[in-house]
Amino acid sequence: MSGVPGSAPSPDEVLREREADHFHDECGVFAVHGHPEAAHITYLGLYALQHRGQESAGIVSAHAGEHLVMRGMGLVADVFNEARLARLRGRHAVGHVRYSTAGESELRNAQPFCATTDSGPVALAHNGNLVNAARIRHELEGRGAIFSSTSDSEVIVHLLARSREATLEERLVDALSRVRGAYSLVMLTRDGVVAARDPHGFRPLSLGRLDGAFVVASETCALDLIGAEFERDLEPGEMVVLRRGRLRSLRPFPRPSRQSFCVFEHIYFARPDSKLERQSVYEFRKQLGRVLAREHPVEADLVVPVLDSGTCAALGYAEESGIPYETALIRNHYVRRTFIEPAQSIRLFGVKVKHNTVDAIVRGRRVVLVEDSIVRGTTLLKIVSMFRSAGAREVHVRVSSPPTIGPCHYGIDTPTREELIAHVRSVGEIREAIGADSLGYLSLEALRETAASLKHGICDACFSDEYPVPVGEDEGPPQLSLFRIVEQGDE
Repeated sequence: MSGVPGSAPSPDEVLREREADHFHDECGVFAVHGHPEAAHITYLGLYALQHRGQESAGIVSAHAGEHLVMRGMGLVADVFNEARLARLRGRHAVGHVRYSTAGESELRNAQPFCATTDSGPVALAHNGNLVNAARIRHELEGRGAIFSSTSDSEVIVHLLARSREATLEERLVDALSRVRGAYSLVMLTRDGVVAARDPHGFRPLSLGRLDGAFVVASETCALDLIGAEFERDLEPGEMVVLRRGRLRSLRPFPRPSRQSFCVFEHIYFARPDSKLERQSVYEFRKQLGRVLAREHPVEADLVVPVLDSGTCAALGYAEESGIPYETALIRNHYVRRTFIEPAQSIRLFGVKVKHNTVDAIVRGRRVVLVEDSIVRGTTLLKIVSMFRSAGAREVHVRVSSPPTIGPCHYGIDTPTREELIAHVRSVGEIREAIGADSLGYLSLEALRETAASLKHGICDACFSDEYPVPVGEDEGPPQLSLFRIVEQGDE
């Protein structure tokens, strides 16, 4: 924090410090309206969305005018069991899996967030990041509001509960009209579900049907698991109200000059068996690999993916180049975030606990390693070193996205600009830093040309430094009143 030593910080300095420490969430959301096993279906949906968040999980169901809440830290299967799911009665439910991208990992930040209003209880699960949340929160706290978490999602709940509009959906519209940034969210009311997507359409949100019930999910892979039929994606700026077995679609928000679907969802974050914007994630990644092979050919003996996210692009690269594909890097899928390290140093232990090479395939060969992106470059340096130790004659690195030069402010976990290796080093310097014989990135032009098949425009700010929604907007203070959060559960 800047300023004269010993002096009180200015309000702007306090706000900047708050924004630096603020939570950005990568998440998955799921909702069911009108199914007798709503909580069980939501549990399965969250299980399919586990890749979107492994830190905490939560489900809220609606029964007899009340909300029943269960939230906990850890994976979905760790938080829920048959006894806990049996307590979550009702035909409507919303769920959330969370991975925080900054700040503390605590139960108080687990979602869905719950609140009481004069129109009944609400529970909200949010995926995305609000660029003006810290400023709104600062203003609300100045008016006496008390926050129970450090997540930007709680700002929406505060604004909704303070709104003077007549219905809960109108209050949600009022709240969302005051925030800026990315949100795909589901909200549980006393007798229904509301789903909404921000006008830019940063994060995905899909609608399906299951035995006459409505289902909303961050990705279509969750619909596949429960046997639901995919109907359509929510449009950017659309709000869907599900009540009494019926669907009502609203378009309450001004339409921006262009939509900005996060292209990194297609490159890395989404599951390859999902469809985003009606485009197969698997095929999109393979096409990136094909284009990458045309842009950066190399004489080599093997194409090897950096698992798991580089697999599809590596297949495309191999098909286009004619170089054989081999899974010469094996990943341990059972590694948790914490493990007991040996007291004595083991070379490359941090990466070997997750990956290992198949030396018999690699020894004496020229290898092309295909990765989806390079962020800090530290992991790839270790993997390249592993291949050298395994006897690879040459190691060439190909990346199926452009250099990452800017952080994401809309809900994807990326470091600060200064920590991004492509921001501080040239391609040649990165090649030297990771120890590769050659390095080739997909061009921004090729990425945009490939993404032209998507229904809406894309956000590629992390590659182009062109941000659709300005960060740190100075919004006028909303005139709001206080509310109280109520939680239920057996934790």
